[in-house]
Amino acid sequence: MNDTTAAGLLLRLSGPLQSWGERSHFNERDTARFPTRSGVIGLLAAALGRRRGADIDDLARLSLTVRADRPGVLLRDLHTVGGGLPAKATVTTAEGKKRSGDTTTLLTHRTYLADAAFTIALTAAPGDSGLLTRTATALSSPQWPPYLGRRSCPPEGPLLLGRFDDVLHHLVRLPISAPRPQHGSHEIEFLSDHPLDRLPAPDSTSPPGAETGSHPSGEVNDQPLNFHPRQRAYRARPLYRRALQLPADQFTGLGTDHLNSLAAYLREHLNHPERNHR
Repeated sequence: MNDTTAAGLLLRLSGPLQSWGERSHFNERDTARFPTRSGVIGLLAAALGRRRGADIDDLARLSLTVRADRPGVLLRDLHTVGGGLPAKATVTTAEGKKRSGDTTTLLTHRTYLADAAFTIALTAAPGDSGLLTRTATALSSPQWPPYLGRRSCPPEGPLLLGRFDDVLHHLVRLPISAPRPQHGSHEIEFLSDHPLDRLPAPDSTSPPGAETGSHPSGEVNDQPLNFHPRQRAYRARPLYRRALQLPADQFTGLGTDHLNSLAAYLREHLNHPERNHR
């Protein structure tokens, strides 16, 4: 099995709110415009029941390719902590003292992606197929509840869609959770930690002059090395992008319309693997 026909899992990350911290610092909590490697690997670790600080080397070897069904819109929320409380109940400072006067109320800004939906292909090296099996089992019955970047962002609908022998083929062709475009095809963005010229897409789906995704478009600092609360560490990794023009009939709307189309697709292709390349 070569790189373009890799087995893997398909995940659906959809919910009213998502937040994938990229450069969050103290009272300013941002979000990337797509699920980060650290966020998704953290979700998998939680489903597997791994505590913070546990070994994640095996999960860090998984490759992620993201399809942005609905990119969502940015929502910035203001939070306050400590206001209106007695002095002894206010927020403690780094020196162990209590705040007083106008400093008792702390303001934080938190940014979310609202109404976003993503489909993710998880692939492993040929020798790591057992990891995919354990991950699929954990996602079907998670040890701890999964969330989309923050605990306040639970997923809606099914999280694990299934395991496929040619997962990238189905990532391109799976029904898209977005309104049907009024005129012809519509452009959908793919993002990955590996080159995207390997995507099994017909030539006609690439917009004229579009990049093939064979070279990185930049770097993101979201490769987790350790999730320990006091020793969190990340490193940079390349980010590859590619846009494809996908047909209008692949866009199956929102809510139950999309879920019914998704279920029909999965019934056909999960139960009849010989039809995978139709």
